[in-house]
Amino acid sequence: MPVDGRSHLRVARPSRDLAAAERFWAEGLGLRVLWRAEGGDGPGEHALLMLGWPDAGWHLELVHEPGRPVEPRPTEEDLLVIYVDGPVPDDLVARLEQGGGRQVRSPNPYWNEWGVTVEDPDGYRLVLCRRGWSNA
Repeated sequence: MPVDGRSHLRVARPSRDLAAAERFWAEGLGLRVLWRAEGGDGPGEHALLMLGWPDAGWHLELVHEPGRPVEPRPTEEDLLVIYVDGPVPDDLVARLEQGGGRQVRSPNPYWNEWGVTVEDPDGYRLVLCRRGWSNA
């Protein structure tokens, strides 16, 4: 089968400000810039920022098209969850806040009990979950 557990995953979404997003995701969380395209101002021209860890099976793609910007419309349930398998370091949360994030409570009590939720500059939510992920 062409799609299985080894297939790479890309999470793509719009951003109002790629520089602000890069501060949050790269300087705050520690993702690396994997690729960047500056784009232009013409129709269909867009700037692109891909972030992730080089050895991960996923990456985050943020897009901004100045000529036809798409306003991000996240909800409280649009989450990117990272299972850290242990305590969430206070200095990591502080870096995310210094990078433009804002710690928020989740409407789902599970995430408040098991993690820390931080809203990025575009309003999307990152949950750092203290639990580990297993297939068991």
